[in-house]
Amino acid sequence: MGDKMIEDLTKKSVSVESLANKAVKDEKLIDDLMENASSKNAIIKYKSLKVLMLLSEQQPNILYPKWDFFVNLLDNENTFLRTLGASALANLTKVDKEKKFEKIFDKYYSLLKDKSMINAANVAQRSGIIAKAKPHLQDEITNKLMDIDKTHHSSECKNIIKGKAILSFNEYFDEFDNKEKIIKFVKKELNNTRSATRKKAEQILKKWEK
Repeated sequence: MGDKMIEDLTKKSVSVESLANKAVKDEKLIDDLMENASSKNAIIKYKSLKVLMLLSEQQPNILYPKWDFFVNLLDNENTFLRTLGASALANLTKVDKEKKFEKIFDKYYSLLKDKSMINAANVAQRSGIIAKAKPHLQDEITNKLMDIDKTHHSSECKNIIKGKAILSFNEYFDEFDNKEKIIKFVKKELNNTRSATRKKAEQILKKWEK
């Protein structure tokens, strides 16, 4: 990686957005940013990953050829890297013309049973993006999210994950065939012991009743 890019990554004055704009114009920089995922310099490492995350949101086509890089992150020991991999892959499903996500579906949703609740909640949260991009997977995705109680997480963690799942359901509810299936699940959460999740259920149900 060039000295100028290294300098930019370590400068607080250089934004993630400006670095992403540079990477869009130079594919070599994208390779460098991915290489930084294993950097021992925490600032360089995490700023590079933030740039990649932003690119996955704004320019998924550019990162789509790097699909395998993000799949490999799902197995990383670092919780943050697993989170980034799952988040980026969800964004890349928007341009997944080769149906690569279908091949890693089970691997991706195994993160609902991840040792870290953060990764499970992140997958639940990103599922709405995937369901919108892959309508034919909506029923399978719904089933995965509805099986949260079968995971090893504590009751409170499960309640947090359910809150994320409810928000995802809302993203594709209008186009989902079996609406009653989702409504039944969300109605159960009206009695959730976590107030934030309970409020999400109340708000979403009111919206769907209109």
